[in-house]
Amino acid sequence: MPRKPAPEPAESPGVADFEASLDQLERLVEKMESGDMSLDESLAAYERGVGLYRRCQQALEQAELRVKLLSEPERPDSAEPFPGIPGDA
Repeated sequence: MPRKPAPEPAESPGVADFEASLDQLERLVEKMESGDMSLDESLAAYERGVGLYRRCQQALEQAELRVKLLSEPERPDSAEPFPGIPGDA
């Protein structure tokens, strides 16, 4: 009996997690910048923001590793790091 090809996922969980975390982080920053939060609320929001930032950073690192593995599956250590964003100093 012929095998059916496995359906490809629309997005990997890492991408969806990154986008959701980034969206939450952006909304949190907007709320903090409005200046309408108490000190306790601001500290809690800052703590939450640090956690979201770390999740985003981890997702980006995982994506970079996947690209390296896909580019050079037999020699991922030989892959060059991504260049920085122009104007990012």
